[in-house]
Amino acid sequence: MSVQFDFSDYVVLVTGAGGALGSATVEAFLDAGATVCAADVIGPDDEGYPLDPDQDRLRTYQADFTDEAAVQAAVEDIVAEHGRLDTLVTVAGTWQGGDPVEETSTETFDLLADVNVRTAFLAAKHVLPHLQTTGGSIVTVSSTSSLQGGSGDGLYRASKAAVRLLTESIAAENEGTVRANTVMPDVIDTPANREMMPDADHDVWVDPADIADVIRFLCSEVASPITGGAIPLDHSG
Repeated sequence: MSVQFDFSDYVVLVTGAGGALGSATVEAFLDAGATVCAADVIGPDDEGYPLDPDQDRLRTYQADFTDEAAVQAAVEDIVAEHGRLDTLVTVAGTWQGGDPVEETSTETFDLLADVNVRTAFLAAKHVLPHLQTTGGSIVTVSSTSSLQGGSGDGLYRASKAAVRLLTESIAAENEGTVRANTVMPDVIDTPANREMMPDADHDVWVDPADIADVIRFLCSEVASPITGGAIPLDHSG
């Protein structure tokens, strides 16, 4: 069944837009008529950048979302150019694992805390005042692994749990003004994950385009009653 969405009056900021899920999310909103601001630490001039920067209604912004000054400047540039912000989708994230906690380096901790949690926090911090004006929405990306402990990737799970709880707190603080939800995919079907796990059952992995469709739905008027939600996305069942 095909579902149509109309985001023609929306200005949407997507972080992590240079990755598989981020670029799929950008395309989903473009298909629905939104003006999309695609932000990432990489830009269109970098090798492998997945988006065509010449698409109508697409603007690209190169910024490190672990750097508060860079985040503030990017958000100010977006609002100055487009006059408003309606939606924030924080896709920027990474995975590190393989070792038990006692063998995990502090560098791994810093990386996961910065890329997974700090980027979501800083984006929300600087975008929220604008969303409070427009009555907008936020969607973050957590993980089904954030719901329980596991072996070998405890710090990743902890960082994604932090993203989920941050989102739930934003929803509570902005009840009636800004909606905030998180999606919790299982393993995402990306080239990098297939290379890392060539013998896994890829059929149960979640397609980035399917996740992007759920994100777009959560940002739509159809989902207006939904806030503080944590939506699992998993084909294994």
